[in-house]
Amino acid sequence: MNVIAIAKVACVGLAAILTGWAGAAGAADAASEELQPVGAPDWIVQVTPYLWASGMKGDISPFSRAPTIHVDESFSDILKDLDFGGFLNVWARRDRFVLSADLMYVDLSDATVIGTLPVIGEIPGGLSASLDSVQFNATLQAGYRVVDTPRFTFDVLGGGRFWYISNDLTVQYADFSRSHGEDFNWIDPLVGARAFYNVTDRLSVMGQADIGGFGVGSDFTWQALGTVNYRFNDNWAVSAGYKVLSVDYDDDGHVFDATLSGPVLGFTYRFN
Repeated sequence: MNVIAIAKVACVGLAAILTGWAGAAGAADAASEELQPVGAPDWIVQVTPYLWASGMKGDISPFSRAPTIHVDESFSDILKDLDFGGFLNVWARRDRFVLSADLMYVDLSDATVIGTLPVIGEIPGGLSASLDSVQFNATLQAGYRVVDTPRFTFDVLGGGRFWYISNDLTVQYADFSRSHGEDFNWIDPLVGARAFYNVTDRLSVMGQADIGGFGVGSDFTWQALGTVNYRFNDNWAVSAGYKVLSVDYDDDGHVFDATLSGPVLGFTYRFN
C-alpha cells in the first residue's frame, strides 16, 4: 500500500462512516411522528441516535496537490479504520413550524509500512506512513407543515449543510519524520421536504429528501431517506430503512465527489 492508498482508505472511511454508529443525519426525522396536533402551544422534540451501515463510491482528493482517486468501498472495508464516531440529530415542532439540527463527528486513521517507491525502489527497513482524518458535518433546517391530518403530514424545509474535512499525513523513516496537514470546508444551501404516513396507531412510514449546493458550496448535493417505523409508546420508537447521500465538491484542488448509501437502524426518544 502506498501513501496515496492510505489517503484513500482514511478519506473513504471519513465519508462513508459519515453517520457511522450512534448518530444522526436525517434519521431523527425517521423515527416517530409527533402525537401533538397542530395548534398546540408547546414544543415537541425527538432525539435519535442510529446506525448507518454505509458504503461509498466516487472520486476524492484529500490534499490539494494529490491526484484524484476512485473509491469503491463497502461498510465492512471502512469500519476497521474508525477511531471515534459521535452523532446527534434533533427534530422539533411547535404548531406548524419545524426545526431539524444534525451534528456529526468522525475520526479515522490508517497506518502502513511502505517497502518500495517508484524511481527510488526498495527502501531498507521500510517507510512508515500514517494518515488521520477528521470530518465534521452539521445540517440545520427550518420548515413549515403544509399538510396535517391524523394519518398524513407533509413539511417543506430549507437550510444549509456545513462540511469540514481535515487530513494529517505523517511519513517517518529512521529518525526522519515529516508531517503535512490540510483542511477544507464549505456550506451547501438546501431545500427539502418530509412526508409521514401512519399505517396503524403504532406502524408508520416516512420519506425525506433534500437537494442543494447549486454551485454555492458544492456543485450539487442530494439526500434521500425512507424508513418503516414502529412506536412502542408515547416516548420510544424504532425505525429501519435506507439512506443515500451524494455530494459533488471540487474547489482549489480538493475533490469530494461521492455517493454514500446503506441501510439505517435508529431509536428515537420523544418528549415535550
